[in-house]
Amino acid sequence: MYQLLDQRVSSLLSRSPDNIFTGNKIGLEKESLRVGEDGRIASTPHPKALGSALTHPCITTDYSEALLEFVTPPFRGNESLMAYLRDCQAFVYSKMDDELLWATSMPCVLAGESSIPLAKYGSSNLGKMKTTYRRGLGLRYGRVMQVIAGVHFNFSFSDTFWQYFQNEEKNSEEKQVFISDSYFQMIRNFQRYGWLIPYLFGASPAVCKSFLHGQETDMEVFDDTTLYYPYATSLRMGDIGYQNAKEDKSGIKVSYDNLSDYIQSLHHAVSTHYPPYEKLGIRDGDRYLQLNANLLQIENEYYSSVRPKQPGPAFEMPVTALRSRGVEYVELRSLDVNAYEPTGISEDTLYFLEAFVLFCQLNPSDAINEQEQREIKKNIEDVAHNGRSPGIKLMNKGKEVSLKDWATGIFDRMQGICEVLDRGRSSSPYQAALLKYRERIADSDATPSAKMLNEMRENGEGFYHFSLRKSQEHNQYFRSLKLSVERQQFFESMSQPSLAAQAKIEAEDVLNFDDFLTHYFKQTLGQQMPYAR
Repeated sequence: MYQLLDQRVSSLLSRSPDNIFTGNKIGLEKESLRVGEDGRIASTPHPKALGSALTHPCITTDYSEALLEFVTPPFRGNESLMAYLRDCQAFVYSKMDDELLWATSMPCVLAGESSIPLAKYGSSNLGKMKTTYRRGLGLRYGRVMQVIAGVHFNFSFSDTFWQYFQNEEKNSEEKQVFISDSYFQMIRNFQRYGWLIPYLFGASPAVCKSFLHGQETDMEVFDDTTLYYPYATSLRMGDIGYQNAKEDKSGIKVSYDNLSDYIQSLHHAVSTHYPPYEKLGIRDGDRYLQLNANLLQIENEYYSSVRPKQPGPAFEMPVTALRSRGVEYVELRSLDVNAYEPTGISEDTLYFLEAFVLFCQLNPSDAINEQEQREIKKNIEDVAHNGRSPGIKLMNKGKEVSLKDWATGIFDRMQGICEVLDRGRSSSPYQAALLKYRERIADSDATPSAKMLNEMRENGEGFYHFSLRKSQEHNQYFRSLKLSVERQQFFESMSQPSLAAQAKIEAEDVLNFDDFLTHYFKQTLGQQMPYAR
C-alpha cells in the first residue's frame, strides 16, 4: 500500500539536498467573531482604526461585519509565522473597547438570522459584489452557519523541492504543469486521509442551542443551553456546518482529476442556471439579493476541505488565475479554532500539518471515483459526529478498517517524513509533533474535543460558559502583551493606506454595478475587466 511512498522517502533521506524544504512557505487565515462582553455577536461596524476590510493586507472580515479574519503573509519559519499571527491579534485588541474575540469555532448567543450583520466593503463595485455575494449565501443556506469560524493553512513547496521531485520522477513536462498536476495529486490524497484532521484537531464537539434556533436535531442534551454528540470531534465539519448538501442535490460535481477538469467543472457551476435559486429572487428593486441564480454565485461558494490557489488581483476570477498561471499553493480549510491556544492554533500543529502535506504529496494518488467520493464524505461526517467512539470503523476503497489502525499506519509512514524534515536542525520539531499527536490516536481523551467536554463536565458549565471563559482568558493574554513600538507602528502603518486604497477603487469605478457583474463573469470567456479609469 505504501511501497512507492517508502521508496520516495528513502530517496529523500539519501539523495536530496539539505535545503530542499527550507524554502517551503506557510501562511494562516484565522477567523474570530467579535462579541460583546456577554458573548453576543457584535452589532458594531468593523473598527475604522483597523483600516479597510476591503483592502487591508492582513485584517479583514469574512461573512459578517463581526467575523474578523487575520491573514498572514507566507513565512519560511513557523516561529515567525506564529509571532505575526499573535501580534496581529494583539494589535486588534488594542483597537477594541468592551469586545472580545470569540475563542471557539461555533458561535453562541445568536438571536436568529437578523442578529448577524453582513460584512460591508464600501460603495465600489468590488465592495458591493462582496456584500451581495454574502447576502446570497445567507439567502441560499441561512446566515447562522456562515459565522462558524475556522483556521486555514496555506502551503507551498520550495522551488528546490520541485526541481528535485520532477527530476526524481523523470518528468519532462513544463515545470508549472508538473507542479499543478502534483498539487492535484496531493489534494486528492488530502481528501482521502483528511478525516484525520478533525479527529486530531477538532474542537467543536458541542453547540449552543441558540445556534439551531429551534430546529429539530438528533443531538443529545448536555445541559439547558448546550447540545452535543458524546463522541463528536468537529461539528463544524459535520452536517450542521457549512457543507454542500444543497449543492449535491443541485448536481454540482467538481472534479479534482487535474487542473483542466477542475476549472471546467467550476466554470460549469458558476455559469449554469438553477431554477430553485431563481425562485429565491435575484433583485428587490435596485438591491441585489444574490449575484445570480446559478449553481454557484462564484467559485468560493463551493465548500471544499482543500483548495488549489493562485493569487491575483481582486478583480480576477479564481478560475481565471488558475487557468493563466497554474497552482501556486494549497489551502487546507478543515481546522477548527483551538480554544486552548490564544492564537487559535499551536506551532506543533504547523509542524504536523507540513509533514502531513508531504505524506499526501509523496503517496500515489489515483483519480477518485464516485464510490470513493461517497466514502470520503461519509468518513468525514462519521469522524465529525462520532470520531472518538471506541472501535469506530471507516471505509477505505471498499474495505472497512478501524480508525485507530488506519491512523497508526499513516503515523508510521510519517515518521520517515519527519526525519527528512528535521534533517540539519539542532532539534527535531517535526518528530516531536508526530510523537505528541500519536498519543491522541492511542487515547481519544487526549484530543481537544474530549478535553473540552470533560472540562465542561468538571466545571458544570455549558458550551457558552466554557467559550466565554476561554474568550476572557485570551482577552487578558492579548491585552497583557506589550508590542514593541516598531511592531505597533508596523500594523498601524497598514490601516490608513488601506482606507486610501479603498477610496481610490471607489473613485476609479467606470461601470455601473450591472455592467460590472456582466464584465466580471465574462472573464470565463477570456475577456478582461475594464474596472478602472
